[in-house]
Amino acid sequence: MKSVTELLAADGGHQDWVPLLDTAAREVFELMLRSQLTELPSQEEVSLEVTSMVGLAGQLCGVLSVRCNGKGAALMTSKMLGVPLDKVGPEVSDALGEVCNMIAGNFKNKIAGLAEGCMLSPPTVITGSDYNLHSMGASPALEVRMLFENMPIVISLEIHS
Repeated sequence: MKSVTELLAADGGHQDWVPLLDTAAREVFELMLRSQLTELPSQEEVSLEVTSMVGLAGQLCGVLSVRCNGKGAALMTSKMLGVPLDKVGPEVSDALGEVCNMIAGNFKNKIAGLAEGCMLSPPTVITGSDYNLHSMGASPALEVRMLFENMPIVISLEIHS
């Protein structure tokens, strides 16, 4: 396990962090939702109308986001709460926010020395697909595209410093 200083100095693109992000997401889905994430077979654009974001601040600054479709968000909620899918209501935002928060926390804990040196913001959840997210950070987002119960889910991490 490398320290955050070693990882930040290694390269500006942080591409070696993609496996950490992938592992963090898979572990959260296995633990919280008792589900296996699988590879998304193509890179084509998918319609994702629910986004949860968590900010990272401290030794590592950036934004981690989880995007999925409405049915995927409802299914996550159903699995988290142990309720039938047709009984899921407004708690979808809380559930998706918690999934995003747990992935961000799990990711930062995978980097030696970062767990205590990086804080997470409360999650923000956006519903609807008619928006554009623009970050003031210069680095491109690292992205992991997977399937959750055959529905696309995209987890991205934009590192600002």
